[in-house]
Amino acid sequence: MLFSILSIIRIGALAASLCGMLAITNCAYAADSVIVLDSGEAQLTLIDEATHKIVGTEPTGKEPHHLMITPDGRSLIVADSVSNNLMFVDPHTGKVQRTVEGIEDPYQLGFSPDHNWFVTAALRMNRVDIYRYDGANMALVRHIELAKTPSHMTFASDNHTVFVTLQDSGELAAIDLPTQKVLWKMHVGNEPAGLWMTPGDHYLLVGMTGEDDVTVVDWHKQQIVKKIHTGRGAHNFRNLDDNEHVVVSNRVDSTISIIDYITLTNAGDISGLMPGPDDMELTPDKRYLWVGFRFAKHVGIIDLTTRKLIETIAVGRSPHGIFFDNRAPVVSPNPD
Repeated sequence: MLFSILSIIRIGALAASLCGMLAITNCAYAADSVIVLDSGEAQLTLIDEATHKIVGTEPTGKEPHHLMITPDGRSLIVADSVSNNLMFVDPHTGKVQRTVEGIEDPYQLGFSPDHNWFVTAALRMNRVDIYRYDGANMALVRHIELAKTPSHMTFASDNHTVFVTLQDSGELAAIDLPTQKVLWKMHVGNEPAGLWMTPGDHYLLVGMTGEDDVTVVDWHKQQIVKKIHTGRGAHNFRNLDDNEHVVVSNRVDSTISIIDYITLTNAGDISGLMPGPDDMELTPDKRYLWVGFRFAKHVGIIDLTTRKLIETIAVGRSPHGIFFDNRAPVVSPNPD
């Protein structure tokens, strides 16, 4: 069995190498791919992670903004906000597996840590929708009106609470999942967007797209602890998986700030980027940060050692969510 697995790995690596050398674009399956959502093109773009070449595109619904792997790793959910559906695609090939209709305006999406709850933020409809998830299907439990412009979300580790930013009212809201009740709302600043929970659930970091900082919130006390100066248009986060830092994209200044989440300080900025950095993803080896430039029709690759942009790849209009297929768990088709 071990020999067979190693053989498959070697064959796959050889095939990927041949595809790159021969510039064959119809063998995306042979290598690890990066999936990028082109929100303005209603498509996803597949990029060979090894060669950084585009190997294909797949149509989606209108305005696919965010994506998330299912808990079992078998599907990547693409949320088509204007088409009002969720597309389940193969995380390795981007091919559509199935489409779930009637999910209204799924701008943002997320699973609770225990995977029992699935939540969507309907940005243009001013509400949050809560679903029960049984591992295969989503059953709507309740629509929660939550003005104005619910945007990004994150969860407490107790599986009871989801936090949602309300961009146009400048608020942060907390919702109790078992009762589907709004626990509280508090004002945090101008156009709050991305959310990130520090380890141990101590603080919430809020990207202030209408300002030039990240707001640190003690959500237990519903108090603002401090504001960390980053750059104009602070928007979304990505943990660097080094037990110390998280990055935030500054869409207006076109920079990325590295935040020390232990000291709650700005540890440095990455500049020299293309316009509109937004969603980011870390390579499995933690050496490189991929970022979508929403206003430039490109994704970029940043070397985290030098903190320099080393390459850009042209994609479709308004690139948003990014996913590495080698982050999807390998699931046996016959688990028994």
